[in-house]
Amino acid sequence: MQTRFQILCIFTLIVFSAYSQRPSAAERRFNSEQVNSCINYVNKTIPGTTAARFFSSCFPSTLDTTVLTFDPQGNDAFIITGDIPALWLRDSAAQVWPYLPLCKKDERLRLLIRGLLRRQFRCILIDPYANAFNLDPNAMSPNWASDETTMKPGVFERKYELNSLCYPLRLAYGYWKATNDNSLFDTLWLNTVRTIYQTMKAQQDVTHSSPYTFMRVTDRMHDTMSNRGKGHPARPCGLIASAFRASDDCCIFPYNIPDNFMAASVLKRTAEILREVNHDPLLADSLHTLSTQIDKALKEYAVVKTEKYGDIYAFEVDGYGNHLLMDDANVPSLLSLPYISDVEPNDSLYKNTRNYVLSSDNPYYFRGSAGAGIGGPHVGMDFIWPMSIIMQAITSTDTAEIKACLTTLHTTDAGTSLMHEAFHKDDACNYTRPWFAWANTLYGELILKIIEEGNESILKD
Repeated sequence: MQTRFQILCIFTLIVFSAYSQRPSAAERRFNSEQVNSCINYVNKTIPGTTAARFFSSCFPSTLDTTVLTFDPQGNDAFIITGDIPALWLRDSAAQVWPYLPLCKKDERLRLLIRGLLRRQFRCILIDPYANAFNLDPNAMSPNWASDETTMKPGVFERKYELNSLCYPLRLAYGYWKATNDNSLFDTLWLNTVRTIYQTMKAQQDVTHSSPYTFMRVTDRMHDTMSNRGKGHPARPCGLIASAFRASDDCCIFPYNIPDNFMAASVLKRTAEILREVNHDPLLADSLHTLSTQIDKALKEYAVVKTEKYGDIYAFEVDGYGNHLLMDDANVPSLLSLPYISDVEPNDSLYKNTRNYVLSSDNPYYFRGSAGAGIGGPHVGMDFIWPMSIIMQAITSTDTAEIKACLTTLHTTDAGTSLMHEAFHKDDACNYTRPWFAWANTLYGELILKIIEEGNESILKD
């Protein structure tokens, strides 16, 4: 029979193990005193809570495990997604986004993010149609060199996604606002912005102006494109076409609505930098005009009337009047519009859309004994992405809803105190990608948001 002391020792061991998901200090890829201080702050604010335990493991995950290279001068940094050793423009920008408020007091962290942006700019200049890049800019892809598209040295994967061009612009603006560092915005920056603008303009008339095609020998439909690599036809309407979604799955209809909302937002903010820092009103006006065209087209082509939910946003359209109603877990998503664009959480169209995407009428919303949330075709039916649950909480104004999301997140980690890519709706131990840094850092952002808004009582068990 175990004594009370033995039971206490076992309990202490369990608790200690749960708090020790981080690599040892010697094994961490990058150390930030401000991130460590932030972890201490959260542990003091909500001591002994499940949220504090998860935060201690999740928030530093990107720095602890995914920084492959870092130039202390702030000219280069290479950050991988986790268990895939490549830099995704989208993922890497999203992974460091929650660290921006800490940069003023942490020079080394600031230089890491600056270095990442410099690397992203150089990657875009290699190929603005690529979504992921190799550490070695001269190396051919170890995985996808045989894809039927124009593969270049340095490119890991060449799935064109509009969001891949948006995320570095979003991060650059956030970096500027957080640090007041104008030195980032030099010739490399201007060449990158011009390349992004030219690519987006070409994708406004994708059928006639786009040089991009993509095909892959695969047993997964979402990994290749129809019409000999051109994808579904699109009628020019002011929106910007994308070949693939934020999930890296191909678009059904070329105008992905969440991506276009994000593009309209980041183009306006980039124009602000061009005016105030670069003193380039002509390029700024070009970007602002493109943003205005997208905004106008979204009002005209993105809205669909439904009997049950009223007017809602489609997920994808083609300019011919066809539309796809669904949402995907990856960001940008319809659910994430207040997070990645200028859409307000209380906007009536967004609220209607939110009601739709968080219902069984969304074909990729799953509910089971383990939890409920949005998935997508990338992993398959009945798999819920924690990222979608985190985003549901981040965009929610309902305390009960946020708490329910946290409960699901804290009970579907399979004992790891980390976020995964996806878990089965009826079995959280059946999950994909144990090392997925974006979801971990996003969870940390959620916890800090709740505390900063004075709602830490939600986090207490």
